[in-house]
Amino acid sequence: MFTIDITLKNTPLSLSVQRKSEEDAEAIYQKILQMLRSGGNELLELSCEKQVGKKIGIMGSEISAVQISDKAGTAAASGRPPGFFALAE
Repeated sequence: MFTIDITLKNTPLSLSVQRKSEEDAEAIYQKILQMLRSGGNELLELSCEKQVGKKIGIMGSEISAVQISDKAGTAAASGRPPGFFALAE
């Protein structure tokens, strides 16, 4: 399961949705990056494959960061949680 975490401006918490395939997660990640590059004020609507019925709508101008991670991959095995604020060793 791949998680896409989205951080909004002036908000300490991130929003997240999950995708089963790496290709689907990468497509969402690239779409959000393109929004950030263009500075667009579009509405981004996302749904979650892990929690059916979970949906979020985000104004593109409010996104400050995006991250993609594999929850079942090396981060979980190493005991280091994924995130923007992980400390380097």
